[in-house]
Amino acid sequence: MAVQKFVLDDTFDEAVYTLIGIHCRLEDYRLAYLLNQGLGITLKRRKTDLDYNKGRVTYSIFEWEDEKQLITWSLVSNICKTEEFQNRNFESLFDTQEKIIKTFHLLPEHKTVNYFLKIDSTFSLRKEKYILDNILKIPQIATAYSIDSSTLKSKDNLIFN
Repeated sequence: MAVQKFVLDDTFDEAVYTLIGIHCRLEDYRLAYLLNQGLGITLKRRKTDLDYNKGRVTYSIFEWEDEKQLITWSLVSNICKTEEFQNRNFESLFDTQEKIIKTFHLLPEHKTVNYFLKIDSTFSLRKEKYILDNILKIPQIATAYSIDSSTLKSKDNLIFN
């Protein structure tokens, strides 16, 4: 009996997606609303946030699945701030707790980016420019630009499922 051997070298390379970094001071729900209006999409808040470090670090995420084109759009926050209390022992009459705010980033190599818009598809340069132009028309957004996903060190953090 003959033995068949299947080779899957190039089948599972990398996920193909377009990544856009957005700089703004808006709350996540307000940005999702403005993107919905500007791009004609329907981003909705996920029931659960992205959870890292057993619930100590969470990032808000909004998603929309375009069933016509079979594309998933995800808006995710890059910044998570947590509050911790640390005891200060000065051996004085007034030993107190000090509040420390720690900041975590979903993609540490892009610390200045407030939000990422991940589109699970690659577009032509013309379509990508059209999306960027519509994002930049929103007056509350300082800037937005495409990010080359092949240069990311922490690209595993962009796997949302």
